[in-house]
Amino acid sequence: MNWIQSNLDLVWELTLVHLALSVPAIVLAFAISVPIGWIAHRYRWSRGVLLGLCGLLYAIPSLAVFVILPPITGIPLRSPVNLVIALTLYGIAVIVRTATDAFDSVDRDVRQSAVAMGFAPAGRFWQVDLPLAGPVLLSGLRVVIVSTVSLATVGAVIGVQSLGSLFTDGLQRSIPAEIIAGIVMTVAVALVLDGLAVAGGRLLMPWAAPAGRTRRPDARTEARAAGAA
Repeated sequence: MNWIQSNLDLVWELTLVHLALSVPAIVLAFAISVPIGWIAHRYRWSRGVLLGLCGLLYAIPSLAVFVILPPITGIPLRSPVNLVIALTLYGIAVIVRTATDAFDSVDRDVRQSAVAMGFAPAGRFWQVDLPLAGPVLLSGLRVVIVSTVSLATVGAVIGVQSLGSLFTDGLQRSIPAEIIAGIVMTVAVALVLDGLAVAGGRLLMPWAAPAGRTRRPDARTEARAAGAA
């Protein structure tokens, strides 16, 4: 482990670079996927097309996407922006279906009640549909966080610096400690971002109790229910 002690600055620098690649891709993927998911939910004719395209996109090998993008965008292959775009596309492919399911999960009676109360379509989206779909959207976001942080390491293969650089360099120079450092820090980055997403979800959606922690009715409440029955 002497290598790690001697190269802490390098590991920390690559960790920050990895975050700079992953976070924008995660945010962009989420911001783009939510409206696409809502369209797929709202307009049934578009559902098959949008979900099919996203599924097809995820089936394309990552290295092929990295190579295909530069002729389309005009961005050099080894540019970090090229990697961010590719990670965003993969994030969209993962979360659009979840976003569609999230809006599908909103109770129809609740929507009809909102319409009866005079909510306009935009107001119903922001004040009813989006908050109620939030817990499912959060679960999809957590999947995207883990997959994006992991996939960002592939950028090292095409020459974009990240924690994946510790894998490639460690393999070339036969330094197991360097490879282990890359694995540990990649997992740590994913766990930290996932933890922040969970904390943000609890802050923004206090009504969504974590699974398994739903408060059990006390004996008095159960007795009342039994008596009413």
